[in-house]
Amino acid sequence: MRPEFNSRRSCVVCTKGCVASSQHLASQIGIDILKAGGNAADAAVAMAATLNVTEPCSTGIGGDAFCLFYDAKAKKVHSVNGSGRAPSKLTLDLLSQQGYTTHKPFPAQAHGHAVTVPGAPAAWVDTVEKFGSGKLSMLQVLQPAIELAETGFPVQELTATSWSKGSYLLTDPNNIHGKDMLLNGQAPKHGEIMRFPLLANTFKELATHGKAGFYSGRVANAVAEVVQHHGGVMTTDDLANHVTTFEDPISVDYKGYRVWEVPPNGQGITTLIALNILEGMDLTGMGHNSVEYIHTLVESLKLSFTDTAWFCADISQVDVPIPQLLSKGYAARRRALIKPESASRSIQHGSFNVGTDTVYFTTADQEGNACSFINSNFMGFGTGFVPEGCGFTLQNRGSGFSLDPKHPNVVAPNKRPYHTIIPGMVTDAESNDLLVSFGVMGGFMQPQGQVQTLMNMVEFGMDPQRALDAPRVCVGGPYGFDSSIMTVEEGISLDIVKNLKSLGHTVEGPLTGENRSYFGRGQIITRGPVFRGKLAGKEVTPTLWAGSDPRADGVAIGYCT
Repeated sequence: MRPEFNSRRSCVVCTKGCVASSQHLASQIGIDILKAGGNAADAAVAMAATLNVTEPCSTGIGGDAFCLFYDAKAKKVHSVNGSGRAPSKLTLDLLSQQGYTTHKPFPAQAHGHAVTVPGAPAAWVDTVEKFGSGKLSMLQVLQPAIELAETGFPVQELTATSWSKGSYLLTDPNNIHGKDMLLNGQAPKHGEIMRFPLLANTFKELATHGKAGFYSGRVANAVAEVVQHHGGVMTTDDLANHVTTFEDPISVDYKGYRVWEVPPNGQGITTLIALNILEGMDLTGMGHNSVEYIHTLVESLKLSFTDTAWFCADISQVDVPIPQLLSKGYAARRRALIKPESASRSIQHGSFNVGTDTVYFTTADQEGNACSFINSNFMGFGTGFVPEGCGFTLQNRGSGFSLDPKHPNVVAPNKRPYHTIIPGMVTDAESNDLLVSFGVMGGFMQPQGQVQTLMNMVEFGMDPQRALDAPRVCVGGPYGFDSSIMTVEEGISLDIVKNLKSLGHTVEGPLTGENRSYFGRGQIITRGPVFRGKLAGKEVTPTLWAGSDPRADGVAIGYCT
């Protein structure tokens, strides 16, 4: 029987601390960490590890992580890029010699070349060390996830569905240790108890030895070995040389709301370009999810994605024109390309002279700090490759590279690929006070989901839960961007679909039931009722408001004492 997605959750309101995630056990552990004296960063990392246990078909220590941390004392947003890099021996020449080209790329999930160095474990340690409370050790932060992995947990309904869909990767005879992620050789069913003792041991090594517990020794050897077994060229040196980077976040001012993102190689710049374009439109006057609104939204997203698909690349190796892409003048020129009476058919990226499953979760603590955190394997279990004795799968982020030698995102040694996962944050453009910590997971749906949920709050006055409940649209799909197709969700009427088609849009859907996960799964915490206007959140002790997406198994939890 298909699960229904009708939500009648009230928005969670509290004062001391709050968390929201796609798994209720992760949310509960986040609250426990806050109550034990940890702050928003500590709670986020504890939840990241817990989600690896309870939702390994979306995330894990074999993947990557990005984070935005709001420091309440300094009123400053910090950015953590925890994405991994290509192996030092992975060159375009090597791929060409092996017969891989732009028109015939290596398999996205069935080849070792798809694996980049996992960045999540280093990001976890670095986030706690740089932004944590200092009151809890790494072992204390990871201990709840370790205990859950050892003692077992009941699998949630939507997670069981995703686990089953991805289980073919784990049962592949060439994936020798895939069985470690199964229960009696099969994906666990809803309510069945799953244990991960091998993953618990991996967590213990990270907790005890820090980053060296993952990037050297037994775990690193196992990772390199399984990647090479599947045709990749990753070595233990590639793992040992991995570092997290702390970069200045990028932002734009949308009508007094300053929206923050991690800079490229993450696709958060897509959100910001779209917001700049939309800022010049009367969205409120159009009406929520009206034909005019959806048309304008989709055309703006097409323009922003077209730019991102070309310019988004590793800024340590490529000169990405971020100031130009985020200028208001450029947005005005792009906005002028939108035709109210018809859908665009062919869009080119801008030109400047210059020298693509996931879990998202968010936390806020009583000191006013917040952490917007996202962790991912990319496509479900990623490659599905399981290192011997480790209890996790490896991501397939390497499939995000281009094999076009002229493309800024072309594959190269020690380079980070185009990355889909993006945490979001909003502050008051004048005071720098925190307003929103939010994100929507789901591949190329992520910036689209961020824009739609943010507009739901600031343009249409919805609280965080209502903003997440509202039906969405998606241009292209979660694992690729195709500007010629728009998919709509149940709740958008057939009359609206008909009128969108009359404008020249190719529309699929409405999608119903469990297929609504296509539109991403978000979490939101606001400080104060900012959806009633920015000034509404400026009490001396602002209330935290939170929502959790009905398209996932999760929940928002808060506390007051």
